[in-house]
Amino acid sequence: MKAEQLTDVCTYHGEGPYWDARIGSLLFVDMLEGDVLVRSGDGTLARHSVDPGVAAAVRGRSSGGYVIGVEKGFAFADASFSTVEAGPVAFTDPSVRMNDGGCDPRGRFLCGSMGSFGTGALYSLAPDHSVSTVLTSVSTSNGLHWNATGDTAFYTDTPTQRIDALDYDVETGRFSGRRTFALVDPSLGAPDGMAIDSEGGIWTALYGGSAVVRYDPEGRLSERIDVPASQVTACAFGGDDLRTLFITTSRQELDDGAEPLAGALFSVTAGIVGAALPLFAG
Repeated sequence: MKAEQLTDVCTYHGEGPYWDARIGSLLFVDMLEGDVLVRSGDGTLARHSVDPGVAAAVRGRSSGGYVIGVEKGFAFADASFSTVEAGPVAFTDPSVRMNDGGCDPRGRFLCGSMGSFGTGALYSLAPDHSVSTVLTSVSTSNGLHWNATGDTAFYTDTPTQRIDALDYDVETGRFSGRRTFALVDPSLGAPDGMAIDSEGGIWTALYGGSAVVRYDPEGRLSERIDVPASQVTACAFGGDDLRTLFITTSRQELDDGAEPLAGALFSVTAGIVGAALPLFAG
């Protein structure tokens, strides 16, 4: 399969695609610009500034609007992004920033940070807006999804070249039993953001690899989608039937003119239905 260009180049470091079924639109971030972009069903694109530093990940809120992982913690936006309120701070280390996240089946919003080797962590924002640290010694937190029953989470710390599976206690929001689900061959690229399908397959963007690949529920490489940009950052299922895989890319640190499509949004009909994602319960 090959991804098709869906937008003009619209991001410097595109990341975090999220399909909001409530409005039939795709949200994604221009991470290092601190912006959230909304692509409506008619193809129009709107940009909203949410943080002066970083907009890492966005998810819908059950009470309306959105929760956003920002440079050092969390923020909340109304449905139109006309009002953005600062939320709790998760950390203050100036060498560390938020990077990626997602919601667990109970509506907690987990977002992970990145920094120099082992200085990042994974944080959990509870519906009451309290913050706890659930994983430490992380380098580049990426890709976080849960299986259909919610008792297993899939997670990537990019420099490890692994997609890990972890046992998850949905009552306490705590991880245990971390093990390797799939080892990504470095020749393919570095595992970045991910999506999960209704069959339990994990789709991971390959940064530096010009592709998205799928690992089946047994952790075996089963599909590849070529992307005409090398720095593929993340993917998400969307569309009314959750059969479209949306793919973000980056032009960070690329030479001018080196990759003319880098920073555009891409899509492909994946031939499989994506898993619906939970909302933040706060």
